[in-house]
Amino acid sequence: MTDVTVRPVVDGRLGTSALRPDGLAKTQGTFAFSGDLSADGMLWGATLRSPHPFARIRSIDLSGAWQIAGVAAVVTADDVPGKPTYGLISADQPVFARDVVRYAGEPVAAVAGDHPETCRRALAAIRVDYEVLTPLVDPELAIAGAEPIHPDGNILRHQRIVRGDQDLVGEVVVEGTYEIGMQDQAFLGLEAALAIPDPGGAGVELFVATQWLHEDLGQIAACLDLPADRVRLTLGGVGGAFGAREDISLQVHTCLLALRTGRPVRIAYSREESFYGHVHRHPARIWMRHHATRDGRLQRVEARFVLDGGAYASTSSAVLVNAITHAQGPYVCDSATVEGFATRTNNLPCGAMRGFGVVQACFAHEGQMDRLAEACGLDPVEIRLRNAMRTGDRLITGQVIADVAPVAECIRATAALPLPDEPVGGRDGDPLRLPGGAGLTADVGHIRRGIGWGVSIKNLMYSEGFDDFSTARCRLADGSVTLKFATAEVGQGFVTLAPQIARTVLGVERAVCEPIDTTIGSAGSTSASRQTWMSGGAVLGACRAVAEQVVAHAAQSWGVSTAEVELVDGVLTSPDGRQATVGELSAGRVFEATFEHHHPPTEDLDEDGQGNCHTAFAFVAHRAVVDVDVELGLVKVVQIATAQDVGRALNPLSVRGQIEGGIAQGVGLAVMEEIVQTDGRVRNASFTDYLLPTMLDMPEVVAELIEIPEPRSPLGAKGVGEPPCISSTPAVLAAIRDATGKDLRRVPVRPFDIAL
Repeated sequence: MTDVTVRPVVDGRLGTSALRPDGLAKTQGTFAFSGDLSADGMLWGATLRSPHPFARIRSIDLSGAWQIAGVAAVVTADDVPGKPTYGLISADQPVFARDVVRYAGEPVAAVAGDHPETCRRALAAIRVDYEVLTPLVDPELAIAGAEPIHPDGNILRHQRIVRGDQDLVGEVVVEGTYEIGMQDQAFLGLEAALAIPDPGGAGVELFVATQWLHEDLGQIAACLDLPADRVRLTLGGVGGAFGAREDISLQVHTCLLALRTGRPVRIAYSREESFYGHVHRHPARIWMRHHATRDGRLQRVEARFVLDGGAYASTSSAVLVNAITHAQGPYVCDSATVEGFATRTNNLPCGAMRGFGVVQACFAHEGQMDRLAEACGLDPVEIRLRNAMRTGDRLITGQVIADVAPVAECIRATAALPLPDEPVGGRDGDPLRLPGGAGLTADVGHIRRGIGWGVSIKNLMYSEGFDDFSTARCRLADGSVTLKFATAEVGQGFVTLAPQIARTVLGVERAVCEPIDTTIGSAGSTSASRQTWMSGGAVLGACRAVAEQVVAHAAQSWGVSTAEVELVDGVLTSPDGRQATVGELSAGRVFEATFEHHHPPTEDLDEDGQGNCHTAFAFVAHRAVVDVDVELGLVKVVQIATAQDVGRALNPLSVRGQIEGGIAQGVGLAVMEEIVQTDGRVRNASFTDYLLPTMLDMPEVVAELIEIPEPRSPLGAKGVGEPPCISSTPAVLAAIRDATGKDLRRVPVRPFDIAL
């Protein structure tokens, strides 16, 4: 927990810690998540998946499934009426594998039946004749020219960044190679969807947990060969996302079965199936060489990034660009030579996950900053302060940082936060405070304490020329505001923020959100730390438009110009002192406006990786304190201190919740979380074997918010969701290095990496 108690207030306007409208239902267990959906006459659906990472399909025999009583439909690639493939950036992934399977877990067929057990038996009765092939699992072999495993080739993207003096050699040169394992988003709410067909199969309505309703709609409609207006999506309750719900998974399968049977169909994944059903964080191998002056001034960065994208493209090309364009970190650097590859292999597909490529880049550049500090005889704080980026500095892409850039402020504020005031193991001898916890394995005499640092920069919103926008509608009637948008609420708290905006602009007490669906224009994806800026801007624009209508109505009623009417805190005042509240003026009337918010345009990188490809940036610093049992290789993260650039804290309690949640994922990547694959097969597709931080693993979080309103943001705020998980990981590893003296360059760090 943070060391600051934030008291929720009733007012609920911007800047206050308004309570979540869904908070009570979620704590009581009455909130309807997508996994709780049902409908009269509903059938169950299930998916048959390949056991092989790479194989040709010789034949599929469905006859056994049809002989199972209660089976209503069996579908394969032959039954997809429209486009046979889908994808966010490149439509390269089949709805069902037809001739080739390219990863273990790829869908081959689906069934609908009257009971989950019926579906299980039907799947077991399908006979698929595979010719097993040797999988490509090493991304370096993909780069080196291995035989293509997909018609689009094995290189998903290759991008260079070349800037400044390419012959510069610093007085101090340090280099290292860093590795990051595959991390799962591990959301608690498993994938689930309910599809309800229109009478006669003219269309379908889908209730699903997703991050981008309209993008899903477009891909689903194309695969089903239906006009977009015949496919309607409503957001089901989302039990976490973190990027894994950007790509579609069971959406087309569920709709196809519903249309085939003419009955509602529900598909819900198990935990094991979830590991196969969504994308993951890209494993990466990054080499870096830093050049600097003797006093630690960074001059040049050389780097080579290799990201394993797995079997299909997803967002790998965008993740790669995010990674390489952040190679310098939040530091001034005039020269760079960076090369990046995103490759295709027969491993699990990878795509969006919180931090979106910057996690990988930050892990490497922060390891390098520690090496540089040691080589220059400086401490970790001083080396970072000497190189801290400021507003007006340039990225290695040539882009000017136009944002508020309080990097030094974040570092100094973090350094000023108090260190833990208890000794190793605590004052009361509680074994849960020791590495190993309840295992009672650690000996206090073998425990060493370490301190480490991480600082990061993170781009906000979309890049490379994408026309990013969000739509919202505000309706005022009888003193109450109703807001409509398609912004996916995945736990980040936009359903709290949107009413706060309405209450602040219009001065009303009652503001509610309509169901989130596709009956209004797109809000874009709930990703890239963009919704506060983008959908917040859309709601703000719609509310302001309604406020102008109310002012115009008051001016007309009072016989004055609109310029003479003031609207302050929900009260309108005329020049002669007449007053009326927004509620009074809206009695029996309806004021309504829809607004579409766009951010300034960005551009593609050129062949040398130059261009204004990003929209905006946020910054954060982390300091980690760890206790390490150097005999057994066990780690206890004791404290994470952080100061984060938030622009303006619109809901301080929500911001702190995002900080704590992001740090939990950063700690997980540092010391325990990794999907382990051997020759393309997953070895730990369960929460028994895929380890996650629990409440007992979480450190004390001491947080300070750096509030300098961002002038370019509609609300002065910056997105806060991603930065907490980015530099917390290298901070933890740096602390372990400090405690052990070992040159650790891989996460998650394992006991055998540490034990002396």
